[in-house]
Amino acid sequence: MMRQSTRATVARHGQQKPPSRGRRLLKALGIGTAVVLVAVLGVVAWLYIDLSSTYTENVVELEGDDPPAFSEFEGSANILVAGTDNCEPEYADLFGDRCTDAEDGVRSDVLMVVHISELPRRVTVISFPRDLLVDIPSCIDANGNATSEAYGQMINSAFGTGGLACSVKTVESLTGLDIGYAASINWGGVIDVTNAIGGVEVCLATPMKDADSGIDLPAGTHELKGADALAFLRARKSTTDGSDTARIGNQQLYMSSLVRKITSEKVLTDPALLLRLAKTILASVDPSTSLTNPVTLAQMGLALKDIPVSDYVFVQYPAAESAVDRNRLDPLPDAAAALFDALEKNEALALADEDEGGEPPATESPAPATPAPTASATPEDEPVTLPGDVTGTTGDTEGCATGRVY
Repeated sequence: MMRQSTRATVARHGQQKPPSRGRRLLKALGIGTAVVLVAVLGVVAWLYIDLSSTYTENVVELEGDDPPAFSEFEGSANILVAGTDNCEPEYADLFGDRCTDAEDGVRSDVLMVVHISELPRRVTVISFPRDLLVDIPSCIDANGNATSEAYGQMINSAFGTGGLACSVKTVESLTGLDIGYAASINWGGVIDVTNAIGGVEVCLATPMKDADSGIDLPAGTHELKGADALAFLRARKSTTDGSDTARIGNQQLYMSSLVRKITSEKVLTDPALLLRLAKTILASVDPSTSLTNPVTLAQMGLALKDIPVSDYVFVQYPAAESAVDRNRLDPLPDAAAALFDALEKNEALALADEDEGGEPPATESPAPATPAPTASATPEDEPVTLPGDVTGTTGDTEGCATGRVY
């Protein structure tokens, strides 16, 4: 599923049609946040097939080569997930000034790629800082017009240029990945999904408080639900240094906890909870047409069902303070190449030692001499220790987020 980054992929939007009940159900059972997508596919695939008899292809089409058949559970797949901060009326009062600017439109606030490997199965979730400066290729905008290439732009601006398809094209150009599947989820979806699962446990090493996100929590362990969960995921100024990379570190601890809960016996043995979880994301997500096929989703789900939580790895795309703007980030190509080379070879990943707060080093640094073993490693499958600039966590890591009162 890897390719040279010079390959062009054209993106276009599918023609919009009134959403049918069947389409909404397909969307609900197939898509969620990056972690919900990864974890829920395996446990709701049978619901998807049982409850869905029709589906349509009228959401977002990713033009170019069709994704390879994900059949017989042998292939790999890359799914781009964009978290958007559009202002649904029922939640607008939670977000202050962000939702008073009617002209600001829908923005991409979180951007991730979920990589499902070939056998032996592993899942790697790569988060891209929204302040990362990249080149935006020509895309098709909402009016069907081709846009001009743009250089040195924030990666989240691709969504505003040409929607989900343009985000896919931009990430493909940056990483060299073939991304055959994509989905977006909004604020309300995060709130509803967290409520449906009964909350996600998060440990705070220090208090976190800031007015922008609405978070106000003391140190300790909290079962976050609804608006509190979203406030934690959005919190930036109340992270250790107010950076997007620090925020991603906290998000990864949240995702790790979410994976553990969704794959726990408490959830997997509760069909009513699984059905409720699927239904709560009915109106919250928009998939690519490649993710509206129930057979594909069932195959992905079956491929994921036996992956241990230790083989879920959450990493940040490596970056450092930009040479032209200290408030922006430049890619670190050498560290990124090490990450994507390991993914292409389907090697077990080990993270270099780092602080619990998830802070990346300011510059590239060599990998430690002795790799840290992973739970699933064997003598024939020794993990590859990633460079220190590739920071993150694993599904079995129970760390504490670090914040501040801002």
